[in-house]
Amino acid sequence: MNNSGIDIPGLKYGKSDNFLLIAGPCVVEGEDVVFEIADYLVKLSDKYNLPYVFKASYRKANRSKGDSFTGIGDIKALKILADVRKRFSIPVITDIHNPEEAAMAAEYVDILQIPAFLCRQTDLLAAAAKTGKWINIKKGQFLSGPSMKFAIDKVKESGNNNIIVTDRGNMFGYQDLVVDFRNIPLMQKTGVPVVMDITHSLQQPNQEEGVSGGNPEMIETIGKAAVSVGADGIFIETHPNPAVAKSDGANMLKLSGMDNLINKLVALRKTINSFNN
Repeated sequence: MNNSGIDIPGLKYGKSDNFLLIAGPCVVEGEDVVFEIADYLVKLSDKYNLPYVFKASYRKANRSKGDSFTGIGDIKALKILADVRKRFSIPVITDIHNPEEAAMAAEYVDILQIPAFLCRQTDLLAAAAKTGKWINIKKGQFLSGPSMKFAIDKVKESGNNNIIVTDRGNMFGYQDLVVDFRNIPLMQKTGVPVVMDITHSLQQPNQEEGVSGGNPEMIETIGKAAVSVGADGIFIETHPNPAVAKSDGANMLKLSGMDNLINKLVALRKTINSFNN
């Protein structure tokens, strides 16, 4: 499968047989770290002819504790994302959390992301759709793959067919997630590209200290499995030093480990493609 159906403005290597990569830090922490990450990942994209979208939230609204870091200011962060887009000539994606944010964020980015907990919010999906931007809907941890059809339909009914769906696992008890890889081909039956989030699917949420844990040593395993079953893309959060990241550091991959991971996943993709030809 190639990515010719993912016609995101500014996307390089979109007609290649590689998977789509959506990657970056969890949240915009500041200009320097954002540009460092973008520069590194753009070079990887060119090295592997990999379609690439830079990811960072301009604000984190869904934190466990009220005093957790949420951002550096909405417009300041969005302008940094716009600068990434311009400087590196790549598409960028960011989350929105309520309908009023859709039009504001759409001025700065190419793709609006609907967080997993909010994927059933009809007014949010409709507002995002009406911007005309690509919409990435993250599958709720509480939903099956086939049930995402209804979220997809809400966007289409609002006049927008530019949709991606991203799986991020399902809740398993109170403090763990599991990935049901059947959901990837099942969601692909809706006719939209399906991405696997290989970092958030390894979160260990609802910890007593109010900070989510993670299991990053399993990132490669989840990534290989996703590519093997035909995922159209891989979503991954990365940081030069996850230990000091201001959000979700426990389940991020260190930036210096990205090349080794991508090398393996691209090689695996080539093997899978050879079986399908």
